[in-house]
Amino acid sequence: MRSSALTGLILLLMLLEESRARIHKLTLKNETRFLVQLNTFGFYANGTLDVNMTSLSFSEPPLNYPVGFSLSRSRVSGVLSYTAEDTDPCPLTVSKSTNNEPLILFRLDFSALRVDVRVLGEQDNILRSRFPDTVTRATRDAEPPAMSANKQAPAAKETGEIKVPKAEEKKEQEQKPEEKKKPEKSPEQMPAAEGAPQAPEDGLSTVELSKTKPFSLVLGKVDNSYNFSFHLKVGPLAQGLYNLNFHYCSKMPAPPYSLSVKVTERNPGGFLSAADIPLSRLYIGMAGVFFTAALVWVYTLMKHRYSVFKIHWLMAALAFTKATSLVFHSINYHFINTEGHPIEGWAVMYYITHLLKGALLFITLALIGTGWAFVKYILSDKEKKIFVIVIPLQVLANVAYIIIESTEEGSSEYSLWKQILFLVDLICCGAILFPVVWSIRHLQEASSTDGKAAVNLEKLKLFRHYYVMIVCYIYFTRIIAILLKITMPFQWQWCYEFLVEVSTLIFFVLTGYNFRPASNNPYLQLPQDEEDMEMDEVVTESGALEGISKVKKTSNGRDRQKESTL
Repeated sequence: MRSSALTGLILLLMLLEESRARIHKLTLKNETRFLVQLNTFGFYANGTLDVNMTSLSFSEPPLNYPVGFSLSRSRVSGVLSYTAEDTDPCPLTVSKSTNNEPLILFRLDFSALRVDVRVLGEQDNILRSRFPDTVTRATRDAEPPAMSANKQAPAAKETGEIKVPKAEEKKEQEQKPEEKKKPEKSPEQMPAAEGAPQAPEDGLSTVELSKTKPFSLVLGKVDNSYNFSFHLKVGPLAQGLYNLNFHYCSKMPAPPYSLSVKVTERNPGGFLSAADIPLSRLYIGMAGVFFTAALVWVYTLMKHRYSVFKIHWLMAALAFTKATSLVFHSINYHFINTEGHPIEGWAVMYYITHLLKGALLFITLALIGTGWAFVKYILSDKEKKIFVIVIPLQVLANVAYIIIESTEEGSSEYSLWKQILFLVDLICCGAILFPVVWSIRHLQEASSTDGKAAVNLEKLKLFRHYYVMIVCYIYFTRIIAILLKITMPFQWQWCYEFLVEVSTLIFFVLTGYNFRPASNNPYLQLPQDEEDMEMDEVVTESGALEGISKVKKTSNGRDRQKESTL
């Protein structure tokens, strides 16, 4: 047991070492996908995007197929992006925009060693990168003085005369270097044309995308590997949810390629996307609410300790684990926002509590659904099989969640594990409904056979309410909340997490209220009242038993008092 726990912890640490959160480092080897979705990020005004393709190589010489990147703002809150909708023809070959949404295309030209940039839609973004003309100017400015002197005196070479400058001329040249440079204006002093690269610095130039026509960037080549980079600053009019994709538009099976790219995204407040910025405060606030609810539940258990079952303490453990998980989740997001990546220790603590919370949740719901401890203390074979199925699937779902959180969106494993998580989670949610359905059917049959119709009908009513609660909780958190998320503006998508946490809190509170260890709990009092009613009937049927006392349980379930029969 200890070795398996240690192995799981090592696995978590290995996964976290590969993850860099909002500073993304993706390395693909022998990849054959036509489309690689690198990342989705919500930018506020003055947010920045740095893309550095450090290496792109092919197993075979690249043919004349469009290869490059696209940066598109989503049309409807990140769901229908330009590139996702217009996959045929290749997005890199689009010449005009059908709408006004910002779209930037970076098409690699391997023969000319350049990156052709096409800007579509209305935007006020600013791009900074290396331009071919900047490289030319930098080379010219770095030209040795001796070479310039040779160019300026061809006549001297032909005549064989060597003209040595006088001392006075040298003095004048040293005193007035600026006057000599006046006729040749530097690129910084020359008036730039509208939309042309401006303010070169270390070989980098800046261009306003709202005013420019198609232009090119420098594509570097080292051996058989290509590289280029750019820096984008988002303007106030172009803020939104952006998708960054890599395209290899081949009409036939693409030859394998290897790609290494680093993507750094920032907003003015930190490294988090616009929708994730409020999550740290949201999680810590909800953790306080769940912790308060857990304390109230423990107080209720202590107050009615004679009516408490083991499952009540299991429900308390679930509430405290949920609160602890939210605390570590909040800390994890805080460090991602400030550092750009999670701190491994806090992230591991969050994943451990998340695993425990998921296991406790489904075990508790399944036990309540079977009526264990409230109605019976033995589980049937069918109910045991549910636990054998649900618990391993829940472990698999949590492992899938950890892998999704710890891998880059562009990796091939990301989409696979995301589908596995969605499928397994739905199976687990459907499986816990079976014990409730079986309990309802059992109570329906018992109400007509064992003579305790009133008791069984009350239990049946309670189980039906519980069934409806579970169905509503599953539908809201898995379907309705997601539909709300994809229709919200990009900066309000954190409301999805808020709705999920609030619905979970309401579900916990209603479940605790219906199965509380109180004197008016139908599970605890109705059987006793029914037995008392039957005993009253039996005792009063015979006159020979007149005056005989019977024992009656009080509300605490322990004390007894004698009561004379009439």
